[in-house]
Amino acid sequence: MSSNRKGDRRERELVNRLDEAGFAVMRAPASGSATERELPDVLAGDGDVFYAIEAKSSSGRPIYLSGEEVEALIYFAQNFGAKARIGVRFDREEWFFFHPGDLHVTDGGNYRVKKETALAEGEGFDSFVGGPAQSRLTDVDEGVE
Repeated sequence: MSSNRKGDRRERELVNRLDEAGFAVMRAPASGSATERELPDVLAGDGDVFYAIEAKSSSGRPIYLSGEEVEALIYFAQNFGAKARIGVRFDREEWFFFHPGDLHVTDGGNYRVKKETALAEGEGFDSFVGGPAQSRLTDVDEGVE
């Protein structure tokens, strides 16, 4: 399966999951290629919070986003009144979300998310849509019994 087809399938999967969670959601048609304007992959809102999401997936290799891609997402989100988020999904894992400012910036000015980083530091889907946040062992006070 081509990476474009897989990416499209993952974006549709994200749209369906957000819809099931009660968000009004749309996938930008051919974002990045059909227009001169840079559009996020997904727009979602529930009346209280609105997101502009750049969605990326990978089999396991690190995910890279260009600096221009992230800047365009932030610009659009600010003008639209939404929160900019990067959604990443690695094969056999759930979706994880990051604020662009929380991503690693490479020496070349690009952004990178490793699978290990997504699993350890990303916001899980349930927390992202307003469900209970997942507690991590590092977040739990060891002195509490």
